[in-house]
Amino acid sequence: MSWRSRLLSTGPRDVTSSLGLLALRVGFGGLMMAQHGWGKLSSFAEKKGSFPDPLGVGSELSLALACVGEFAAPILLILGLGTRLASVPAAFTMAVAAFVVHGADPLAKKEMALIYMVAFIAIGLIGPGRYSLDRKLSD
Repeated sequence: MSWRSRLLSTGPRDVTSSLGLLALRVGFGGLMMAQHGWGKLSSFAEKKGSFPDPLGVGSELSLALACVGEFAAPILLILGLGTRLASVPAAFTMAVAAFVVHGADPLAKKEMALIYMVAFIAIGLIGPGRYSLDRKLSD
């Protein structure tokens, strides 16, 4: 199987695995959007000059990238649209939060970022399942 075929594969297609993937996509994607992404997106203008810049790309770009990873990518994950690609910015944003922003903090402080990161990596590796727009578009 080529890399392109793997990237576009929807992963498991049986009912129970696909329902589990749907629950993961909606649960983790929805919580990320509601608890983290929406707050950043809705206060973008106020935060753009003072947002932390852990990668050295500037506060405004750091905030924009966080909004992509915490709001835009989770929307795509929930829909199951471009799932494998959408999992990359979501997981990367959580990796930066865990290992850079909270790198020196105790595990308890970075635990949520690690949990989200692992979930987004798993979704990206497994695929969206049969209850996804990726599946509908591949039929």
